[in-house]
Amino acid sequence: MLNTTPDDRRPSLPRRAALALTGAAALTGLVGAYTPGFAATEPSSTTPTSATDFSDCPALPAGADPARWRCEVHTAAPRLTMGKVDVTLAPITMTHAEGPMPDGTRAQVWGAMHSAPTSVPGGITGTTTGEHARRLRLAIKPEYGGRSDFYTGQFSLRFRLVSPLLPHGCTVGASTPVDFRLKRSGPSKWVSQDPPIIEFSAYDDTFTAPAAEHCGPLTGPLNRRLGLPASSGNLMSYDATYTFRMYDQLPSA
Repeated sequence: MLNTTPDDRRPSLPRRAALALTGAAALTGLVGAYTPGFAATEPSSTTPTSATDFSDCPALPAGADPARWRCEVHTAAPRLTMGKVDVTLAPITMTHAEGPMPDGTRAQVWGAMHSAPTSVPGGITGTTTGEHARRLRLAIKPEYGGRSDFYTGQFSLRFRLVSPLLPHGCTVGASTPVDFRLKRSGPSKWVSQDPPIIEFSAYDDTFTAPAAEHCGPLTGPLNRRLGLPASSGNLMSYDATYTFRMYDQLPSA
């Protein structure tokens, strides 16, 4: 739980959250407007896109040979330590295409990403007990950050923070996404040849976690509660399974 120092006249995060809950205007502005968006806070019991679902495969670049391009679908349930956040994220499914261009260079095309929010223990204040525990809940949801290179294990994510007390845009990495450069923990393992199913493990313990942004009046206290920004001590452990299919073997649209 966060407390103010003697020379800091700003209310602590629990105090500010309590004020928001007890004021009718605050309830209308902070809780009422955003409660519907919190409906999916609990992690989904199933992966949004299964390892055999190729519906998110993107269109190929002009001139690409479908027989030499493959669509990959991979699913992972990463363990994330970021600042004071320490959670096992709900399953993430990513789809992309890769193959050679007519000039022989390797290329990739992004497809889609699916995941669900994961509850953060302790909620907004760090201690979700008492009559307001439900409204003080907090969840974190990874979203695609706009950059990916699956040849090198690099990709970027944003982390949306979901709570009845937070606006929809409250996000870690809103301006600058979190960049990951995954390193393999060991060799890949073929689980099946037909269909192709491969397992691998990777991690990144060097990424920098930026502060949360666009969180309204709780932005500063929330960042202190979550230990953000955090330039060190962060870890993404990434155990994943992926499959693929060549584009000339995909079902017709």
